Amino acid sequence: MNKLYLWGTIIAAAMLGATYMTITYLGKSGLNGDIVNMLAIAGAAALVIITIFVVVKYVRQMQTDTATGELADESWDNIGEYKNPVPFGWAVIFLGTIVWGLWYWTIGYPVNAFSQIGQYNEEVKADNAEFSKKYANIKGEQLVNMGESVFLVDCVACHGLNADGNNEADAADLNQRISVKSVKYAIIHGLTGKLLGTEAAMPDRSGLMNANNNYAPITDKEIDEVAKYVAGGFKDKNSAGAKVFAGTCVMCHGDKGQGVAGMAPQINGWNSKLIVNVLDYGKDGAIGKMPVMDTLNAKQKEAIAAYVTSLSKGE
Repeated sequence: MNKLYLWGTIIAAAMLGATYMTITYLGKSGLNGDIVNMLAIAGAAALVIITIFVVVKYVRQMQTDTATGELADESWDNIGEYKNPVPFGWAVIFLGTIVWGLWYWTIGYPVNAFSQIGQYNEEVKADNAEFSKKYANIKGEQLVNMGESVFLVDCVACHGLNADGNNEADAADLNQRISVKSVKYAIIHGLTGKLLGTEAAMPDRSGLMNANNNYAPITDKEIDEVAKYVAGGFKDKNSAGAKVFAGTCVMCHGDKGQGVAGMAPQINGWNSKLIVNVLDYGKDGAIGKMPVMDTLNAKQKEAIAAYVTSLSKGE
């Protein structure tokens, strides 16, 4: 028993010492009268004291207690089992929790009562309705300017001031429709998402056959060639990449990468519907995941789409 006390004291001192050193940066700063630091030390001391008390109590109990109580009528292999009534404290806490829950939801904080979140949502809804009404007919350069303003508030942190992407934030360069890396990723791994507004999937390389090569699965070399062709803006019609595209991709994406309604998105440039779908549903790709921008209203998304579309046109 003496060893138990000794080890308990050593462990308690070690725990308190480690807590103090952590809070005071290895003893360099002290508690500095900071209430948070003092509460942390007090909490650590309380935990140590409670732990020691509980351990000592139950060790002593195991050493001195004898089996007592009323046996149940049944036995198994001539081994009896004591009747175990519901612990009084447990029953009180269990019933008290139920009572507290009923009070909380019906009297204390009823679900139909005022809430700050509810008020916020109502105000946002009203502001969005007023905003949409005020700017319902905005078009052209004004819409692009609005999109730039929204972009600078909500998008610039990831995509950069010039919308040229950010490797650290895994954000794409929006001055071009698609990069070589993204094309290769889509071909090799396939894609799922709602770029068309509804769930659509592109198969991975095992499902892509080149009609100009006896419908053989697309090769690594062909992937490199078609990726350069697509990312380069479909310019060199006589390139090897153009031939791979014609044999493998044209049926879904169109002969110029303009996309096919209900089947595959446009990949030769941006369009407003595509960008709005990305904002509505997010997007997975080669460099990471684009989150859903659900804090923007419909007009703001339309404006961002107009602005991003204008970037690749040099406007």
